[in-house]
Order: sequence, then C-alpha cells, then structure tokens
Amino acid sequence: MSSIAKSYELAREAYAATGVDTDKVIERLAKVAVSLHCWQGDDVFGFESSVGLDGGIQVTGNYPGRARTPEQLRADLEKAFGMIPGKKRLNVHAIYAETNGKKVERNELEPAHFANWIDWAKKEDIGLDFNPSYFSHPNAAEGFTLSHRDNAIRKYWVEHGIACRKIGEAMGKALNNACITNFWIPDGYKDVPADRLAPRMRLKESLDEIFAVNIDKNYNRDAVECKLFGIGSESYVVGSHEFYMGYAVAKQILLCLDAGHFHPTEVISDKISSALLWVPEVLLHVSRGVRWDSDHVVMLTDELRAIAEEIVRGNFMNRVHIGLDFFDASINRIAAWVIGARNMQKALMLAMLEPSETLRKAESCGDYTTRLALIEEAKSMPFSAVWDFYCEKQGVPVGTKWLDEVKTYERDVLLKR
Repeated sequence: MSSIAKSYELAREAYAATGVDTDKVIERLAKVAVSLHCWQGDDVFGFESSVGLDGGIQVTGNYPGRARTPEQLRADLEKAFGMIPGKKRLNVHAIYAETNGKKVERNELEPAHFANWIDWAKKEDIGLDFNPSYFSHPNAAEGFTLSHRDNAIRKYWVEHGIACRKIGEAMGKALNNACITNFWIPDGYKDVPADRLAPRMRLKESLDEIFAVNIDKNYNRDAVECKLFGIGSESYVVGSHEFYMGYAVAKQILLCLDAGHFHPTEVISDKISSALLWVPEVLLHVSRGVRWDSDHVVMLTDELRAIAEEIVRGNFMNRVHIGLDFFDASINRIAAWVIGARNMQKALMLAMLEPSETLRKAESCGDYTTRLALIEEAKSMPFSAVWDFYCEKQGVPVGTKWLDEVKTYERDVLLKR
C-alpha cells in the first residue's frame, strides 16, 4: 500500500467518526464539472485580429508562451486538463471563432465557425459554454453596445447576441450537453450620468429582442451577468446587479454572479441562496478581485470556501454551474488554470467533508454551540490526505508534482513560440 493510500485510510477513519463517508465524497466530487475559460491561455486576444483589448477589460503581465493559434490554445488546455482531476468543461468567447482567414462580422458568426472547438470537445469528452463578445470592436468604441443610443449599432449587437445563442444551441446539440451562453456587456459612463434610466430601457429592449428568438433549452441555457463598475464605466454601469436580478427573475433565466463584480466588501456566497429563491439556476464566475475587478487567479480563500459551502450546504449542486474567470499574464498561463481549478475543487471537497447533516440538526435545535464547534473542528481534519488520494485515483499529479510537468512543457513548447 502506498503512503498516499495509508494516509487516506487514516483520514477515512477520522472522518467516519464525524459521520462523513470520504469514499462517497470522492465519488460525488468526481461528477462536478468546473468550466475552464479559454481566454486565460492567450490573454483574451482571440483569433479575430491582433488588436489589443478594450471595452473595460485589461490583462497585465508579459510572461512568455502566450497561445497565438487555436491549435496552440487547445494543446495548452489539454496539458492543463491532464493536471486537473474530475470533470471539466470549456468556456469559449465569440472572438475565438475560426474563420479560415476570412473577415466575418460578429453578427454573422455561425456554428460552423466553432466546428473545430466542437470536434475537439467531443475528443476530450467535455461540454462547452459560450459567450458573446461585446468588447474590443469598433462598434463598442464609445463604451456602449446593447444600450447604445444609435439604433444601427444596437441592432448589430442584438444580431450578435442572437447568433451566439444559436451557436450555443448547436454546441449543446452536437455534444448532447447543454451549453450555457452568458451575456455580459461593458456599457456605462466614466463620469456621473444625467440619465440613468434611458440606457437601461434600451438594454431591456435589446435583451427582449435577443431572447425572443426561440432556442431549445435542452441544448442552450441563457445567463445574464451584472457588474458594479469597469474601466471607463467607473460611475455608472447599465447592467447593474439590480437590473439583471430583475431581468433574470422576469425571464426565468440564469443569473451569473461574478466574484469580482461587486463592491470589495460584498461576497457572492451570501447571494446564492437568495437568488435561487427566484431564478431556476445560477452561473458562477469564480474569480478573485484585488481592490477592484482585477480577475486574479483563484486562491483557496475564505470566500472561495464560503462559496463552496453555500452550494453544498444548500444542496444546490444541480442548480449552480461553476465557471472560472480570471486572466493573469504575469505567471505561466497553464499553471494559472491548474491552480485556479484545483483550488475550486479543493473548496468543494472541503465543503463536502463537513458533517453537514449534523450541523443542520444542531442548528434546527438551536444548538449554536455545537454548530460552531463542529465547523471549527472540521478545519483541522486531515483534508489533504483525502485530496491527494482523490488526485491519485483520478490519474493526475499529486501535490506540486504538476508544477514539474508545467515547467517541462514551458521549456519544450511555450518558450519556443
């Protein structure tokens, strides 16, 4: 028996004493899909043009090895997948279309432009998620898209949204795995506006047009994502939390909660149960903001653990979709994927290893002393032994051994680009 297996046996006994079956936790966690985001691998450039980012998005750092072709990006993702246990999905933006060198406007994109992504997803046995790209485009240069006062520009972006929903539907149908198509726009003002209502009325009208097109919900699920502020929209964002919360409730579509899109004193863990009273499902974009929506690589923070605990304690696993959303060009991009995804899975495992039934029973009896004591004791349980065993069982590197693989790939592949 290996040292990892021996440690696991001891941990299993310790958890069993608290009423937790670690074998079932491992089995349960292996079924939870985390959606990685393709844009971490190339600093959100996409394949539409070589023009840098604008529209409220900024990537900092100049670490070598950025993916510059679809083939490079998919190869990098495969390397990351090999070091992340459990089920994976991939989140793709519209700017990652493959048009064979032809200029295709975003409102003319079709499923055929993502055929390579679909074929690759079949090979990797993963699901795909999708996003319209309402940034880094001449028609977004004024800081407005779906709420633009110019009807022609607004029409262009409405058509883009409709096209993207059709692409998401095609992805879901081809993979027999529903795609989540998430809408985020950068619209807003740098300074205080004189009229907050008109842009929101135009946004509602645009969204109504987009979602009026019939799309099979078995293959595509719509989500809308709010934001507190952005670069160039510091004073006013059209698609605020209140706007999209109301819209998602009215349309009964998914509400996307991004961990970086709220005030620094706010947390999304506290919003999940409230939102799920009113919308059928929630999409999470797990990120880490540092003083602002800076999309840092996800760490195993108290808030990440709180997000996972809320999902597990509330039995929301079948109603909450977990996606990652960060981009860091100051470190190895593949390592960023691996660190972020493994931390998300660690947080879920920690939450699943809690004696949740005992906690709920104590709480329902008003025994808050026992509740607090058990929550605190769970923090010092031998979690790492269960995690290492899970990784070994999943056939991925244990501990920091994955870093050796990343460094080798960097030397042999990334530094030669």
